[in-house]
Amino acid sequence: MADSLTDSPDAAGPAVIAAAQKRAPAGPGVYRMFDADGEILYVGKARSIAKRIQSYTRLGGHTNRIARMIAETASMEFVSTATETEALLLEANMIKRLRPRFNVLLRDDKSFPYILITEDDEVPQMIKHRGARTRKGSYFGPFASAGAVNRTVNALQKAFLLGTCSPTVLPKGGRPCLNYQIKRCAGTCTGEIDLVAYRRLVADAKAVLSGRSRAVRTRIAEEMQAAAEALDFEKAALLRDRIGALSAIQSHQGINPRNVDEADVFALHAEGGRTCIQVFFFRAGHNWGNHAYFPKADSVIEPEEVLQSFIAQFYDNKPIPRLILTSHALPEEALIAEAFTQHAGRSIAVKRPQRGEKRDLVKHAAANAREALSRRLAESASQAKLLQGVAEAFGLEEPPRRIEVYDNSHISGSNAVGVMVVSGPNGFDKGQYRKFNIKNADIAAGDDYAMMREVMTRRFTRLLKEEADGGAGNDDADAIASRPDLLLIDGGKGQLNAVTGVLAELGVDDIAIVGVAKGFDRDAGRERFFIAGREPFRLEPRDPVLYYLQRLRDEAHRFAIGSHRARRKTAITKNPLDEIPGIGPTRKRALLMHFGSAKAVGRAGLADLEATPGISRQMAQHIYDFFH
Repeated sequence: MADSLTDSPDAAGPAVIAAAQKRAPAGPGVYRMFDADGEILYVGKARSIAKRIQSYTRLGGHTNRIARMIAETASMEFVSTATETEALLLEANMIKRLRPRFNVLLRDDKSFPYILITEDDEVPQMIKHRGARTRKGSYFGPFASAGAVNRTVNALQKAFLLGTCSPTVLPKGGRPCLNYQIKRCAGTCTGEIDLVAYRRLVADAKAVLSGRSRAVRTRIAEEMQAAAEALDFEKAALLRDRIGALSAIQSHQGINPRNVDEADVFALHAEGGRTCIQVFFFRAGHNWGNHAYFPKADSVIEPEEVLQSFIAQFYDNKPIPRLILTSHALPEEALIAEAFTQHAGRSIAVKRPQRGEKRDLVKHAAANAREALSRRLAESASQAKLLQGVAEAFGLEEPPRRIEVYDNSHISGSNAVGVMVVSGPNGFDKGQYRKFNIKNADIAAGDDYAMMREVMTRRFTRLLKEEADGGAGNDDADAIASRPDLLLIDGGKGQLNAVTGVLAELGVDDIAIVGVAKGFDRDAGRERFFIAGREPFRLEPRDPVLYYLQRLRDEAHRFAIGSHRARRKTAITKNPLDEIPGIGPTRKRALLMHFGSAKAVGRAGLADLEATPGISRQMAQHIYDFFH
């Protein structure tokens, strides 16, 4: 049940909350606080909402963070729940979705990769998988990164020769592919191994991923010994290599606990006003890697509260292991365990270990969190100096918090793509990168100025619309706001004038614009910089700021080239039959079988099209009209 209360614009802070408290539910639920512009400030949960928000009806006795939140509150909304555990889960979901300014916010919340051994093909494959588990097969993970998956897949390929090819590209007979030649595949597609033997290899791989590698290794060692005694040295050597590959899997995983079968380990370290949380994944007795997170949290919030909020948000869209180990005692440890048990449908334990192997795992994670935060702080300090240098070089009033770099890529105007790369105090922000497929058919081939004008028009028209709709205003000191402070344009005076003209037409006059032109012979280090109202200039060849600007330009160039190649590849492989309305897979297959290629279909006469099995006279006319 939801309820809302919006008070008059004159009401402020404690008065608004006091009025809201009179109508607040007495039972459990979630409350939301909004400012005068309707922006969400905070999401909280409580066993009794009315009692919880009573503490907000006065300004005294709070931290500066809470006092600011109370003072800015102009309205409140409530959602009642049946239990406090439901409130906790709903709170975590709302925080992730709404991203309130005064909550602890989890960043970089992408899904984790798994290893999938398929079961819907005659020949099972071993592939990397990310996302919903819709395909039939056995899933192993999660892994902390794609690199951890790739290392494990490569080791398993060496050990068990499992195929990773899609069934649609498997050759029928003939010579096996390169993977077979380098002993990374058993060659099932060309009959080098029968399916019964291959399925035994698949079973062994599943056993290893399920934590039974010791039994598999013992059996292989016995088979190797038997082969050697039978003087079958080729088979013995193959089995020896398999044992070596299994050892490699264990070695690259680092810590592999004896008594922890399935657990996630969370360790927090805070320093210099920043927080790092290191997460380690253990499944089937294997260490599947670790990942460092840097949540947005006010420095006055206690580490235990930060860790609890982080963990609640972390599992909002991820499977929960049977055991969660933490470096700090969570304020509501029992409630978290109960909520996760309810959410997962099985018993979940949340513990802060005090001794033994589990305590060692947490200490190891804490050491990694401390090292990761130290690196981040060092990088931030270096980045801050570079941004200060950029401000001095380009005459900015203060260091830029958001730099947008633009570049175009095309071949004689075909498959043209414009890109935007974003950087700021924390380095490149790849989640903010954007690509723009050039859509204007009137642009002459290779007209870089017109392409840049289209990109800028689309980018800033959308920005102005979002700001008008209230999507911009963000006081988060750590976040990079949507409006940039500096635009770097790959090009000289012409590109600079094109961009300046577009922004002037849109009424955007508070953003610095700099053109970066390559030097003579396109030598790095001899770049010229163009700013409206100033003569072109260069920076000293060994200036760290110049190196930084070169990295920005090179990253934009890399992203532009990659985006262009991806678009060109799509265009090359695109079948014109896919664009004809009413032509599905069956009719497309019939046409290709009859004519041999899509080009031949386009050249065919009406009578030939009518003669195609499964193509009616009306459909033949439809196809003919499409190509003519």
